[in-house]
Amino acid sequence: MSENAPVDQEASNPRRGRAASGGAAARRAARSGGGPGTQLTYIKRKINVYEVLDEEGLALIEKNTDTVLEEIGIIFRDDAEALQLWKEAGADVKGERVHFPKGLCRSLLKTAPSVYTQHARNAERSVQIGGNATVFAPVYGPPFVRDLDGVRRYATIEDFRNFVKLAYMAPSIHHSGGTVCEPVDVPVNKRHLDMIYSHIKYSDKPFMGSVTAPERAEDTVAMAKIVFGDDFVENNTVLTSLINANSPMVFDETMLGALKVYSRHNQACIVTPFILAGAMSPVTVAGTLTQVLAEVLAGASFTQLIRPGAPVLFGTFASSISMQSGAPTFGTPEPSLVSYGAAQLARRLGLPFRTGGSLCASKIPDAQAAYESANTLNSTILAGTNFVLHSAGWLEGGLASCYEKFMMDIDQLGMTQKFSEGVDLSENGQAMDAIRQVGPGSHYLGCDHTQANFQTAFYRSNIADNNSYEQWLAEGEKTAPQRANELARRWLESYEAPHLDQGIDDGLKEFIATKKASMADAFT
Repeated sequence: MSENAPVDQEASNPRRGRAASGGAAARRAARSGGGPGTQLTYIKRKINVYEVLDEEGLALIEKNTDTVLEEIGIIFRDDAEALQLWKEAGADVKGERVHFPKGLCRSLLKTAPSVYTQHARNAERSVQIGGNATVFAPVYGPPFVRDLDGVRRYATIEDFRNFVKLAYMAPSIHHSGGTVCEPVDVPVNKRHLDMIYSHIKYSDKPFMGSVTAPERAEDTVAMAKIVFGDDFVENNTVLTSLINANSPMVFDETMLGALKVYSRHNQACIVTPFILAGAMSPVTVAGTLTQVLAEVLAGASFTQLIRPGAPVLFGTFASSISMQSGAPTFGTPEPSLVSYGAAQLARRLGLPFRTGGSLCASKIPDAQAAYESANTLNSTILAGTNFVLHSAGWLEGGLASCYEKFMMDIDQLGMTQKFSEGVDLSENGQAMDAIRQVGPGSHYLGCDHTQANFQTAFYRSNIADNNSYEQWLAEGEKTAPQRANELARRWLESYEAPHLDQGIDDGLKEFIATKKASMADAFT
C-alpha cells in the first residue's frame, strides 16, 4: 500500500506564461480566501519551527537507525542494477537485502542539495523547495471523488481537469500536484499521458510526474522536454515526484524504476515511507522515527548513486491506526510527534522535508474532517515542512477527492500563509501613530492608521459566515460545505486557461497520440 497505489536560487525559465497578479491584489489575497486570478508566491516562513526532540533524543534515534541499516538492512526488490550499485558503493548485499556500513548513506547524501528551485512554465510560479520555504500542493491519489452533487463515485478525467483548474485558481496553492484523483475512465497504461497534459494545459504552476511505471516516468520527462527544452530539463528541476517506500523496509521495482528515471534526468524525488503505525511500523513514536529515518536514508542516498547532485526530499507520511479495526486515523497526537521529529532529522541531514497536509478519515466535509485536518495542518506548518502534499481536497482517508472540502481547505491554507508571515515589526506594524492619535478612552475605528490598513489588516474567509443569526436565516441557512459548493461552481464557470504556446501544445498532442497508438488499452 502506498500513496501511489493506482485504483485497483533561480535560473531563468525559457517558458513564461501569463504573469501573476501582485502588489495590492496579492496583499489582499493573503488576507482573504482570495479568488480566481490572484496568486500568492510560495510561503517564506518567518516563524520559528517547533521541535519535540533534544540533542540526546535525536542522537538516540540516529544511533538506532544506524543499527537498523547495518544489522537488519533494507530490501531492494527485483532490481539487479540497484543491488550492483550498492555492492560497488561498499554495502553488504545478501540476496535482495542491503546492509549499509555506518555513515555510508550520510556520506552519499552530501551531494544532495538542501535547497532547489522547481521551475514552472510560467517563471512567476516557480517555487523554492527547502530552506524557509513552504509549498502547498493538492490532494494526491484518490480513486473516488465526492462531487458537487454530493455523489461519491469513481473519478474521471473531467474530475481530474476540474481539480487542476481549481488548484490553478487557488491563491494559496503553489503547486499543481500530481494525481489529484485517479481518472479510472482512461486506460491504466495511458492515463498518465492525459494527466500530465492536463497539468501543463490547464495550469502554469509546477507539477509532479508519473511514478506507476518507469516507462511512464520516461514519458513525463519527454513531455517536460517538449515544454522546457532538453537542455533546460537536464540542467534544472521541473518535476518533483513521489517515491514511496513499501514499509516496512522495502523498496519495490516500480518505485525504484521511477526513482532512477527522475534522478538520471536531474528531477527531484520525494522519498517517503508510507507509514500506518502499528501495521507498517512500531506503535511507538521513537520506533517509527527510527524506521522512517532508515528507509529515507537508504532511498534518498540511492538517488545520489544514480546521479550525484540530483534533488531529493526527506518525506514521511505517518498515520496511526485504530487498534480495534485497523482503519487509519488522522489528526491524532502521535503522527504529529512523528512529523515534528522527522522534520528535525531532515534538517540535520540538510534535506528538504515533506509531510502532512489536510488529512482526515471523515466521509463528508463535516466537523470531524475539519478538526482532523486542522490538527494535521497545524503540525505540518509548525514542523517547518517544505513541501506539503494533500494540502486540499483529501477526504475519507485519502480514498476520495472532495470538491467542497477542497474549497474549505484552501481557505485554511490562506490563513496558514498569513500566520507564517509572523509579526510585522515595521513602523506601520508598531502602530505607534495610531496609539498616540487615539489616546485613552476612545476607539480605533476612525483613526488614520485603521483607515489606511482596514482592507488588509485581517484575514477574511470566503467560506465562514460571520453575520448575524437573522442574516444567516435570510440568506438560506447555508452550511460551510454549501457555501464551498457554490464557490467551486463559480470558480469552474469563470475559469480561463493560462496561455500555452501553440507549438508546444501541438507537440504534446502529437507525442500523446503516438504513444497511445503504440499500445492496446489496459485497465489493470
